[in-house]
Amino acid sequence: MKKSKTKAQVSKAKFSWKLMYKQRFLLFMSVPFVIWLIIFKYLPLWGWTMAFQEVKPNSFALPVWERKFVGFDNFIKAFTDRIFGQVMINTIGISILGLVIGTVAAIVFALFLHEICFTRFKKITQTVSYLPHFVSWVIIASIAKMLLNDGGAIDTMLGKQLHLMSTNTALFWVVVCIIDAWKEVGWNAIVYLSAMAGIDEGLYEAAQVDGANRFQRMWHITLPGIKPTIIVLLIMSIGSALNVGMERQMLLSNGIVQDHAMVLSWFAYVRGIGSNNYGLGTAIGMFQSVVGVILLFIANKVAGMLGESKLE
Repeated sequence: MKKSKTKAQVSKAKFSWKLMYKQRFLLFMSVPFVIWLIIFKYLPLWGWTMAFQEVKPNSFALPVWERKFVGFDNFIKAFTDRIFGQVMINTIGISILGLVIGTVAAIVFALFLHEICFTRFKKITQTVSYLPHFVSWVIIASIAKMLLNDGGAIDTMLGKQLHLMSTNTALFWVVVCIIDAWKEVGWNAIVYLSAMAGIDEGLYEAAQVDGANRFQRMWHITLPGIKPTIIVLLIMSIGSALNVGMERQMLLSNGIVQDHAMVLSWFAYVRGIGSNNYGLGTAIGMFQSVVGVILLFIANKVAGMLGESKLE
């Protein structure tokens, strides 16, 4: 038994070396990208040492081993900050709402776009829909404020003030996530449209012969066909749940709604760079990254336990 196992291992090793030799050119082509990944993604992790040190602007000239070591003091300062609890609530709330609204909007848009038979109109619509993805948040925020601010275009048309941009409640999260979904819906739908293109057309023809209408074909064929893609994208999105960008909140918020607008990345900027305490800012960023990795593994494990597609 042991002898046969050894032969199997030798055979597997020979196959691996043979496969590597066969794909040697592809491996050589990937080397520059691996080097780029190591230099720009892994080597900067050395900067996480600042999370355990007292790092001020005048201490940058000192070697890492000569800076004052403070242990977990930076993490304690961050977690005991008076606004940390609200910042976490804002981050999680905006992340979950953005994930739900953005995913649903992209899938629905892709479904209806996939059903359009007029090819030229379909291409024009798709092109126009993902153009906002390339527009700066500065411009998007300016347009949103002209429309949604008190006394803006929508308030003028309706004849009353909705206070959409000046209410210090969770309604601000909804407004931000809807604006973000509008900006990214066309871009996010590209992946789902690509997945839909791989579905066998024979399934639609057979369902049509059986009397299924368009909505039934979408529900029973298209959605199950793109289910693995949806699961994988959801797992990747959950992994970055706490990495909510601060640009849109900073540009869309004001002094009235700031309590419900500040997220972890903004908090790290204010307490870190804004206060010249780079160790504290690094500690908050490190906390974001570690929690994101944990959430990624949990979501991947849950997807595997439910028998769904997961990241290998």
